Amino acid sequence: MDFGRLITAMITPFTENDEVNYSEAQKIAQYLVDNGSDGIVVTGTTGESPTLTKEEKIKLYAAVKEAVGNKARVIAGTGSYNTKESIALTKEAEKLGVDGVMLVVPYYNKPCQNGLKAHFRAVAESTGLPIMLYNIPGRTGINLLPETVAELAQVSNIVAIKEASGNLDQVSQLLRLVPANFRVYSGDDSLTLPMLSLGCYGVVSVAAHIVGLQMKKMIESYLAGNIETAASLHRELIPVFKGLFITTNPVPVKTAMALKGFQVGSVRLPLVPATEEIKAAIAKLL
Repeated sequence: MDFGRLITAMITPFTENDEVNYSEAQKIAQYLVDNGSDGIVVTGTTGESPTLTKEEKIKLYAAVKEAVGNKARVIAGTGSYNTKESIALTKEAEKLGVDGVMLVVPYYNKPCQNGLKAHFRAVAESTGLPIMLYNIPGRTGINLLPETVAELAQVSNIVAIKEASGNLDQVSQLLRLVPANFRVYSGDDSLTLPMLSLGCYGVVSVAAHIVGLQMKKMIESYLAGNIETAASLHRELIPVFKGLFITTNPVPVKTAMALKGFQVGSVRLPLVPATEEIKAAIAKLL
């Protein structure tokens, strides 16, 4: 399974009544595909997964898969800090015909590395879908170590990782240890080009909501050997990469998408909407 080079971690739009707006989710998914995305992660943390019900997640998987068909890979964010619930949601996603699942490192309960291996193996054994692991220690409180990933990469359907430690030395070690066909993706937009230069495969992006075509061009330029073009695009996009994280994700990107005319609604508590100052900064960025 090739998830593609540019994958977008999609926001979840809400109505004015704080219900999931499934028709708008379909529009956003189609827009992302039209703007360079090879794959879409549905109900990742950018999609506010901790505040979505299981039923809402399942309906989102079905809606997005219906919208994009085979034009892009649909990857369901089914991981949580509860292994049994992760398995149950993964099975539901598989029934709906998604192309793969993303499993975040269990957050808050801080399992040891052996616990992480047991968690991911248990989910992998429950499904025939290809799996992308997701390491983001700044949010989960625990770092999925390269040696652990290398062991998990021996499981036939664990095929990729979104690596968002922000540590390029760790990325280098990870790439030394995993098999050549195991895909390592940047989990930070601003590290996409540096991580490509180390041998990573692509990015799971937030900024592709806004600059998807430019990011696609940057990746393709690098792969074609046009290093200066890629570097120039990287430098040009840095203000966007950084500006979309001036407060907690996904508040800035939802603000940006609203300014672009999408009916994304607000964010669910405990997140709160952007202040007027943040809205002004995002408008200037656009």
